[in-house]
Amino acid sequence: MTDQPNPFGEGDLDMNALLQQAQEMQQQVMDAQAQLAEATVDGTVGDGLVTVTVNGTGDLLNVGIRKGSFDPDQTEDLEDLIVAAYRDAKGKADALAAQTLGPLAGGLGGDPDGAPGTSPGL
Repeated sequence: MTDQPNPFGEGDLDMNALLQQAQEMQQQVMDAQAQLAEATVDGTVGDGLVTVTVNGTGDLLNVGIRKGSFDPDQTEDLEDLIVAAYRDAKGKADALAAQTLGPLAGGLGGDPDGAPGTSPGL
């Protein structure tokens, strides 16, 4: 049994150090995710007719509509503006998440560009 070659290469594999590094990385990811959940970004359309606020994870927090800015009989227009404002805010939230989680995901064998959510467990 001692004649078996080490499948991980010539050097000894320090499992304790590897486990500690994985735990530290997991804590960093959890901290970054908590930071994103508390961060907010706004999306706006129509020169501020509609403003949408989401957190860094993309959860919708608030919708603001400028008073008197639309015809109550034309709800389709307002619905379209809300969707567009959400897409604007979600894009900003995704960019914030990539910036925050990207370096951590890259260290976990994720997407080479560091895109979040490409590694298992993220």
